[in-house]
Amino acid sequence: MARSHSLKRTLAEKFDDELQFFKGWIDRPKTVGSIVPTSSITARKMASIVDPGSGLPVLEVGPGTGVITRAILARGVKPENLYALEYSPEFVRHLRRLYPGVNVIEGDAFNLSAALGDHRDQTFDSVVSGVPLLNFPVAQRVAYVESLLDRIPAGRPIVQLTYGPLSPIPPGRGDYTVEHFHFVVRNIPPTQLWIYRRRKHG
Repeated sequence: MARSHSLKRTLAEKFDDELQFFKGWIDRPKTVGSIVPTSSITARKMASIVDPGSGLPVLEVGPGTGVITRAILARGVKPENLYALEYSPEFVRHLRRLYPGVNVIEGDAFNLSAALGDHRDQTFDSVVSGVPLLNFPVAQRVAYVESLLDRIPAGRPIVQLTYGPLSPIPPGRGDYTVEHFHFVVRNIPPTQLWIYRRRKHG
């Protein structure tokens, strides 16, 4: 009986995620990268870069319906140590309802200092990004990743998903390295994961 109840709850959450995501895509197609939410497989792979024992909070950018948020929390990050920055007011309301302990912030990922407000100088362990970067000019993407790297220790990763075959942040445009992390076939559409780090000097 308990197993049946758990299955029903899981299916209800998945349906709610997909419904919220579709509504978000209709309202703001440029800020939503796909018409279906990220798969749980992709979410777990992205969350795997997080170090829950670092003592630092984690920054998630573009959480959407919270599929990746769920995976980060399952990784062992306490809700109060997770900051989720989302542009869509509809998704923000959805996230705050689902994850009341998480620091859900409504704001523009391309203007991090303004969006983070009092937390603009916070150092994070790592960054998990679901922002649909291919919808934006290359110069804006590079500035985005540089701004994120300024907020994590040298050598710690940003993980970024994309539906294109190449890294959305081209190499050689700034002080960062580009590493292909994973290709997730079991995602609709299939997803490439990339990692960016600040070079360690000296």
